[in-house]
Amino acid sequence: PPPFTGVWMGDSKLCAIGVHCGNYITSHGLALNCCTDLTWFDHIVPCGLEGKGVTSLSHELGQHVAVSHVLEPFLDSFQEVFDCTLVSSEDPG
Repeated sequence: PPPFTGVWMGDSKLCAIGVHCGNYITSHGLALNCCTDLTWFDHIVPCGLEGKGVTSLSHELGQHVAVSHVLEPFLDSFQEVFDCTLVSSEDPG
């Protein structure tokens, strides 16, 4: 829900997106909850957002969703949306 960043399912965050700038370096990333143990979030206020929850693909779909299952479709979609080509550090050359 605006103005919160990330991917949401109702009032629960499915994917966190972040940017950090410091010492002349900018880093960014995301955390897509695939099969996360959501009980750990009972002990914190996730992303500092009172009254908001956290969910996962496994929870929402009612079946185990491994990271390995979503990685390739996610990377394909990323390349399409951002019109880029991703290169793995494991790729030769």
